[in-house]
Amino acid sequence: MSKLLMVTGAALFIVGFLIHFLKLGKLPGDVVFKKGNTTFYFPIVTSIILSVIVSAVLYFIGRLK
Repeated sequence: MSKLLMVTGAALFIVGFLIHFLKLGKLPGDVVFKKGNTTFYFPIVTSIILSVIVSAVLYFIGRLK
């Protein structure tokens, strides 16, 4: 259980690093609406890319077992 918690924490750290320092959340295709003092941001392309990466990693981890 503790190993799973450590791996989850490390994965969250890496994802946070990528989003913050590599500007992964500002790709073309991400939806941003600004009206007055309100901003709506939906990172559709970023979500698709992260989903593909996570799926590939989990696929290869499953193949190793």
